[in-house]
Amino acid sequence: MGFDDKVRNAAEEASGKVKEGVGKATDNERLEAEGQAEQTSADIKQAGEKVKDVFK
Repeated sequence: MGFDDKVRNAAEEASGKVKEGVGKATDNERLEAEGQAEQTSADIKQAGEKVKDVFK
């Protein structure tokens, strides 16, 4: 896993957390769901990259 990928995935996860928080605070279900989806996407990418690292 390259350092750039780690940074991008962390940024995507952080962005998702912010969106989810804003969505909860403003009672915006769409924004909250979008934030959760971004976090899930980042988690899946991180897991895939960790598997690649194991086989290097």
